[in-house]
Amino acid sequence: MSAQDSSIEKVVIVGSGPAGWTAALYASRANLNPLVFPGRAASSDVLPGGQLMLTTDVENYPGFPEGITGPDMMDLFFKQALRFGTRIVADKGIATESEVGLYGQFQNAANLDLSSSPFTITGDNDFECKAHSVIIATGAKANWMGIENELRLAKSGGGVSACAVCDGALPAFRDKPLAVVGGGDSAVEEATYLSKFGSKVYMIHRRDELRASKIMAQRAIDNDKIEILWNKTLIDVLGDDHITAAKLKDTVTGEESTLDLSGLFLAIGHTPATEFLNGQLDLDAKKYIKLADPYRSTTNIDGVFAAGDCVDSVYRQAITASGMGCKAALDAERWLADKGIE
Repeated sequence: MSAQDSSIEKVVIVGSGPAGWTAALYASRANLNPLVFPGRAASSDVLPGGQLMLTTDVENYPGFPEGITGPDMMDLFFKQALRFGTRIVADKGIATESEVGLYGQFQNAANLDLSSSPFTITGDNDFECKAHSVIIATGAKANWMGIENELRLAKSGGGVSACAVCDGALPAFRDKPLAVVGGGDSAVEEATYLSKFGSKVYMIHRRDELRASKIMAQRAIDNDKIEILWNKTLIDVLGDDHITAAKLKDTVTGEESTLDLSGLFLAIGHTPATEFLNGQLDLDAKKYIKLADPYRSTTNIDGVFAAGDCVDSVYRQAITASGMGCKAALDAERWLADKGIE
């Protein structure tokens, strides 16, 4: 196949959170006619729209002074990308803006062969294509305790969240008792942030000392609004429309107790959706994609770019993911131009 073979996609984007849709928007406006594997709603790995689909009120993204729900925001991103010619891989084939509602569920990219160029991408419903360049924007999943009521209340906006920075400043949590599950640096950061808004912040930790660095642990201990509940694990989340309490179990004595709460924040880590890459891209110790150049979106494979939370273990915000998606599309456009692929 020649570099100008029209059967080869110029750019394929895997993932459809803020990074994926922003990359698609920039790529489509550059006349690259991008093809997106958005993920599958039933998938445990790549959720169409990303983690914002589990977020109710978004008030920290510029341009929405009254706030917006996560799903509504992703729907706007999606429609804007399609407006300029982005195409979607769905169960019944490639869908365009006028067809997307007729083509069934979106497909996930089940397998990528990055061993030779053009690259081969296979969907989870047997769709296959080849591409000169690929942008990986598969995000990262927040780790949950696996309690039935926990995820239900998270999806419904019932006061359970996996991102204090995203949700902690909402009116529903102000001057209310809140709790953070976890004992690492992220948990301390979340608890410290929440202490600006909540009347009291409990840290629920299953051990008798924090896993956080010493300086971070001391920050939590010295904060008058933070109380650390040692040797406690979360076993249930109580409440119908909104959380009312957390049910805890002492990891030493086995004694159960109830803690009245108006908000619960999980800070037990994230898992980047990179396992499907099968080791073809360099990953760090936490399985996030390593960038070849920290200021760009390039990876260890020429023509493969990465953006969003599958790269970023630090910020994990919609706006930073969108910025990275922009960079990935611009990098892919310039790379294609350098290769004479137009």
